[in-house]
Amino acid sequence: MSYLDVIKQIKTGPLKPIYFLNGEEPFFIDEIVNYAAQNILDESERDFNQTVFYAKDTPPISVVDSATRLPMMSERQVVIVKEAQEYSSAKDWEALEKYLEKPAASTVLIFAYKYKKFDKRSRVYKILKKNAEIFESELVKDYQLGGWIKSYIKTKKYQITEKATALLVEFIGNDLSRIVNELQKLFIMVPRSEGNSPQITEAHIEKHIGISKDYNVFELTNAILDKDIVKANKIVKYFGQNPKAAHITVVLSNLHTLYQRLFKAHFAKTEDPKQFAALISIHPYPAKEILLKRRNHPAKIISRNFSYLREYDLLSKGVGQASVPENELLRELVYKLLH
Repeated sequence: MSYLDVIKQIKTGPLKPIYFLNGEEPFFIDEIVNYAAQNILDESERDFNQTVFYAKDTPPISVVDSATRLPMMSERQVVIVKEAQEYSSAKDWEALEKYLEKPAASTVLIFAYKYKKFDKRSRVYKILKKNAEIFESELVKDYQLGGWIKSYIKTKKYQITEKATALLVEFIGNDLSRIVNELQKLFIMVPRSEGNSPQITEAHIEKHIGISKDYNVFELTNAILDKDIVKANKIVKYFGQNPKAAHITVVLSNLHTLYQRLFKAHFAKTEDPKQFAALISIHPYPAKEILLKRRNHPAKIISRNFSYLREYDLLSKGVGQASVPENELLRELVYKLLH
């Protein structure tokens, strides 16, 4: 069940007496909680019938007391327990067990247990399985981010180019809340007057988010994949003039990933981009490029370049010599990788 399925269930009903939201990805949990807080009760009912607790500041008995009281001039009440992972001892959950076994029919009790999964071996979890809607919030893996961004944008009736998607993935990484915040800006800045389903491009990303569409880590790795020395040096020079454009740690990480993929391409028993993409968990488009261009990167040279990356990772941390500016280290590294 996805977070959208849970939201749909809350919207259409019938409502469950308990919603237990747990898992490593906080974004999906927050989306469900926010929807429930804004939509289960009418605005006029919320003052008297909606209570929000933070587990760190609230003993479990207070949650039980609130959940067992009757709603005022309303069919139901809503009790939300945020940061429920702060109930970290067995005693905390034991204090809730009796209520969880027989929840009040007029209360919707929602637990937001974030950043980790609840212990499925526990007695409380077995009780919850009987009486609660349990949602497990899974992290979106790095190779799934592009697809997730496109899917999210589609629900807002927008489109996005491949390069714009790649820029968001490369620069924001696996932080769904931040990705969505940036997309919300773009939904405002790219009006529907541009089309019934307007397309977000790399130009929009550059203008409204501040990520250069031509001088970024994504373009640097592409230049190195293409062995385009001139382009790679221009990007490194840009990084030197704009220190916030790319931290050396991010560059090294992306280059390491590139050479890992190239190395695997040499020994993959397939020429099919889709099969290779599935093998290394990436989108078929970059998989195709890696398969096509691996000949320009012999396995022996890739092994050497792994050594350079380790060396410059240490140098960037001040190991082995006096502190050297990041742009100088990058310039030297790129020269060595491409020669």
